[in-house]
Amino acid sequence: MENIWTYMDDTYRAESNLAGFDVETTDGSIGSVDQDTTGRDHLIVDTGFWIFGKKRLLPAGVVKRIDYDNKKVYVNMTKDQVKDAPDIDETFDVSRSDADWDRDPYARYYGPYGW
Repeated sequence: MENIWTYMDDTYRAESNLAGFDVETTDGSIGSVDQDTTGRDHLIVDTGFWIFGKKRLLPAGVVKRIDYDNKKVYVNMTKDQVKDAPDIDETFDVSRSDADWDRDPYARYYGPYGW
């Protein structure tokens, strides 16, 4: 994938609020979408007890499909890949413009996987 910050074609419905959708990795459930990221280039995932309540930022490009009827987001990652992703800065403000935050730590992590 050329741009990890872009949903795959026909995956995301414009202006969809995915907050509360379960997140499924290639090897099982990892948590749920924590914040409304409508129109954003990423998801904030609350991993719950699985990673001690940590939140992870997942670029839109890792989403392989969204099941709107069953409220599930399927990502092209394993649980361990999500677990090993950089922690999200607790001061992260999802309302900021996508251009106003530092993507470098995430791009460095996700980039080598080719997403």
